[in-house]
Amino acid sequence: MQSEQSIQSADSAGSIVNRRNLIRLYVALVAFYWASLYFYVPTLPVYVESRVTNLAAVGTILSMYGLWQALIRFPLGIAADWAGKRKPFIVAGFVLAALGAWVMSSATSGFGLGVGRAITGLAAGAWVLLTVVFSTLFPAEEAVRATALLTVVNSLSRMAATSITGWLNGLGGYQLAFYVAAGVALASAVLMVFVKEEPQPRRTVNFSTIWGIMKRPDVLRPSLLGALAQYVTWSATLSFTPILAARLGATDMVQSFLTSGSIGIVTIGNMLTATMVKRTGNRNLAWFSFILLAGGALLAALSPNLIVLFIAQFIASIGSGVAHPLFMGLSIAKVEGGQRATAMGLHQAIYGFGMFAGPYISGAIAEWLGIQPMFGITAFLCVVLGWLGVRWLRSAGIE
Repeated sequence: MQSEQSIQSADSAGSIVNRRNLIRLYVALVAFYWASLYFYVPTLPVYVESRVTNLAAVGTILSMYGLWQALIRFPLGIAADWAGKRKPFIVAGFVLAALGAWVMSSATSGFGLGVGRAITGLAAGAWVLLTVVFSTLFPAEEAVRATALLTVVNSLSRMAATSITGWLNGLGGYQLAFYVAAGVALASAVLMVFVKEEPQPRRTVNFSTIWGIMKRPDVLRPSLLGALAQYVTWSATLSFTPILAARLGATDMVQSFLTSGSIGIVTIGNMLTATMVKRTGNRNLAWFSFILLAGGALLAALSPNLIVLFIAQFIASIGSGVAHPLFMGLSIAKVEGGQRATAMGLHQAIYGFGMFAGPYISGAIAEWLGIQPMFGITAFLCVVLGWLGVRWLRSAGIE
């Protein structure tokens, strides 16, 4: 009897060690994954602007990243649940990240840049599966905490990658950042090949199963609010703020610091979510995030110089950092393990449309009215729709 207990204790200890090692490994893979998608981001809008004729075209090209990840993520989650395997899709995501970076590095026209950005959008679909795999390493009741921890890694990785963009541009021109991104992505694909995957039970996927997930208020409503947060983030911080900064006199190094600094502030928002969610409640935290996002966009609309623009970026970035893990965690918190990839795919597809709509719509408004009036309109939409959306969460049983 004592021998059996000893064996069980040893097995339990071994399981804990293995779990911790897997957590560390996936943390490293997530860090490499997001770095490969962000090495070139700080100066990408300016790089695109140099090859097209107007801000509407810039917005269209940048929006391809959000559009294609929105289109791929839900089908990808369904496919992974059906196959009972996630690793092959994650490896494919790394390969596509490398391919998209290479295509943009060699593009000589707006069309080529749009194709490359679309490929990186497909690569971003793998985030669905990385998130789901990581969340399975934690108890179900810790879904929000797990996603918050993972988004901290996400943010730190993107901050590190974007902090050296200006230096890479000075060292080898715009193309060097794309080459570095491709190299990191390919190395990560090789590493992922050697990760042992525990097979999941294959699930029969049919329309009723998919529809059952799509119509669940506890999945759909946080996803729609996540899309609103992404719309503001990609309108106000990651697409047109670098262009406004350049017009206010920012160099490549300053633009790099503006983006990396904002991502660093996003990390603070991620940490706030992990520590505050139990104290404040989900809906109060959601409203807080929209107030910050709108405040940052409004201040950007009024910015007369780079100092004020940096402050605007700081405020909006905290709001983005709070919103992203909160809505991601809420969308899968009550979903059983076998359907989590499908639910996460739906969530990330919906917020991917926010990432698409942000630069696409804002580019057209900026070309019509100017960049700063566009920021003002974005702030107004954020406050109104955010307030209505947070009230909407209550009827889904989310407090």
